[in-house]
Amino acid sequence: MTRNVAVLLAGGVGSRVGLDIPKQLIKVAGKTLLEHTLLALHDHADVDEVVVMMTPGHTDAVRDITRGGAYPKVTAILEGGETRNDTTQRAIDHLAGTGDVAETRILLHDAVRPLVTPRIIGECFTALERYPAVDVAIPSADTIIEVATDDTIRSIPPRASLRRGQTPQAFRLDVLARAYEIAAGDPDFTATDDCSVVLKYLPDEPIIVVHGDDRNMKVTEPIDVYIADKLFQLTGIDLPRAKDDAGYRAALEGRTMVVFGGSYGIGADIAELAQSYGATVLTFSRSTTNTDVGRRSDVAAAAKEAIAKAGTIDFVVNTAGVLPRGELLETTEETVYAATEINYLGPIFIAQEFYPHLAASQGSLLLFTSSSYTRGRSGYSLYSSAKAATVNLTQALADEWADAGVRVNCINPERTATPMRTKAFGQEAPGTLLGSQTVARTSVDVLISDQSGHVYDVRKDDPFSLGD
Repeated sequence: MTRNVAVLLAGGVGSRVGLDIPKQLIKVAGKTLLEHTLLALHDHADVDEVVVMMTPGHTDAVRDITRGGAYPKVTAILEGGETRNDTTQRAIDHLAGTGDVAETRILLHDAVRPLVTPRIIGECFTALERYPAVDVAIPSADTIIEVATDDTIRSIPPRASLRRGQTPQAFRLDVLARAYEIAAGDPDFTATDDCSVVLKYLPDEPIIVVHGDDRNMKVTEPIDVYIADKLFQLTGIDLPRAKDDAGYRAALEGRTMVVFGGSYGIGADIAELAQSYGATVLTFSRSTTNTDVGRRSDVAAAAKEAIAKAGTIDFVVNTAGVLPRGELLETTEETVYAATEINYLGPIFIAQEFYPHLAASQGSLLLFTSSSYTRGRSGYSLYSSAKAATVNLTQALADEWADAGVRVNCINPERTATPMRTKAFGQEAPGTLLGSQTVARTSVDVLISDQSGHVYDVRKDDPFSLGD
């Protein structure tokens, strides 16, 4: 039986990003780069095993991530070599000693490419059914020039035939092992990737190219950390998987959920869905309980009431918000304070007052932003700036509370049919808005997942639509 092994290449250092730790241990969107990448490989249906090749001296960091059985497909955590090729050779030697080389398929992927998609992984393994080696590449939008040692142009190859190489690269293990065996006899052997080893030493073995993805970027320079963080905010690549009815009931039955803004719209739908699976749900809002999230005393009173009624709090959701429209110069001071208190101070007060209870239950806090957080828009200055602050608050709290086991995430829904939106924009064409129940379902998926520090887009059609 064919054995599919994903090898996570995590042997780099952080010198170019100005750190004294390996760059794969930088945190982006609530997790280290290594863990994002590990999750992508581990959760793919075609991957049977994962082997992590880590920077020497830092294997304990990987063991901390995998402790507790979170990644059962991880079968080995090994130290990498001095070079990329040394690391691959160590992986080959390990796999050759633990299984049938002829029946093993190996997929090697850089730990600092955390946005690899399931499609790419799946197509690599599928391609190995017909080809002995697979590379991943994308077309080059830029003209590529070859320069001499004095920085003068030597040649300009035709762009149509050029590609930018990425990882993963995948191989039938016996082919890759044979290429490395031949390379070991070459005193001038050097290579920056594994396909080039096969190409040079086994030129008769064809290497097929799978189309990559622009998002499958490599985090190398300081600006890459920022770009990767924004890409995680804008893509749904990490959305938690939906469960079946039994799964939702197992996760929610007997648990307690507090929902602010739960009298209508998305908040009410979240409350109803959680209750349908056996959760005890307490809702608070200005219209039903006279709870104003912009007043700390109201939030503290809600926490006290919830504990008195339920004894514990596992999930807290804040959908409360107001959407003031208009130019800033025409906005009254009263509106400025009201919008800021509800949209920005509210999440802060909720976080502070409910943290002790969520820490006790190792629970989950869910906040809401808007697509306007990515770019301030005319007429939405108060709203969009508060929503941008909510995103940063989410990511900061996810880091601050990680050791306590408290998860913090944020939902970024597309234009959604809610009473708040109708009040601001009036009636809109049917079919153009996202249903609030769809947002509620995703919200529950996020609440019961083990992920933290993420901003999840919920889109009707295009996952990259920016909405309003």
